[in-house]
Amino acid sequence: MKFQSLEEIFEAFNDLTVLVIGDVMLDSYIWGTVDRISPEAPVPIIRVRKRDFRLGGAANVALNVQALGAKPILCALVGEDDSGSKLLNCLEQQGMERDGIVVSKNRPTTVKTRVIASHQHVVRVDEESDAELHADEEKQLLGQIQEILPRCNAIIFEDYDKGVISPSLIKKTVALAKSSNIPVVVDPKKRNFLAYHGVTLFKPNLKELREGLKIEVDAADQKQIEKAVTQLKEKLSADVMVTLSEHGVYIDHQNQKVKLDAHKREIADVSGAGDTVVGIAGLCVALGLEPQLVAALSNLGGGLVCEHTGVVPIDKAELLREAQSKRLI
Repeated sequence: MKFQSLEEIFEAFNDLTVLVIGDVMLDSYIWGTVDRISPEAPVPIIRVRKRDFRLGGAANVALNVQALGAKPILCALVGEDDSGSKLLNCLEQQGMERDGIVVSKNRPTTVKTRVIASHQHVVRVDEESDAELHADEEKQLLGQIQEILPRCNAIIFEDYDKGVISPSLIKKTVALAKSSNIPVVVDPKKRNFLAYHGVTLFKPNLKELREGLKIEVDAADQKQIEKAVTQLKEKLSADVMVTLSEHGVYIDHQNQKVKLDAHKREIADVSGAGDTVVGIAGLCVALGLEPQLVAALSNLGGGLVCEHTGVVPIDKAELLREAQSKRLI
């Protein structure tokens, strides 16, 4: 479908349903102030003012999809624990379905606790398991995917290497998606990097590209980027978009190659930017947008969320205003 304006595109987001598969997390925040140094060790004492819990990992991708007006459905695992209950409550508060969530007795819910004092990120504490799924859990998760897939316009894999996504789950899901002509967009990590064969768009960042291919790539050298992306495309039989942080984004999709510079920003926190990028890219691919526009909107959104402290989803109205000001169409 050919869109005449950005407003039409953003309106079309509202009609999409996206299946988000991956590692969900509970993002826990402790906000406070520092008044003195501990007498026990040379570390600051944080006087706690507030605590809150937010959806993280693949659930933050779902938040970004929802913030853009589309309907996300999560397929993931949580532990049979207090943190899992908190995460499910967060889903309910956001008005998201829980049908795709499998509760595991074998692993804890992943929790990332960030301590922030006077707007400074002081420390992060992770509670997690990266063990692979039990066979019965994978079977249960695949059953949920099969049931939900017919309602969806796109699939996003959000892989954080926590064990929920396996090569066999990827292979079976991609086959199901192809048989239904549903595009698959991937935000990968190291463990399954080369397992996403035949997906529609594969979106690593530069670090993941280097580690996945075991090569050195200079972000400032476009020829090196192009060569690495070509190599990756051949290995995966998939189109690729690489985020390059302050160097922007490079996409090789639908036989078009486009390099876009980053927009200058006051960076407060880069946490969650990749979740925003893949969420936007998933919706754009579902609408069949031109590669340049897929990259431009994703690049713009990833930069915007970096202006906020903590992991926050994209603001749809803000993204539209910025896109209009940049005259992306």
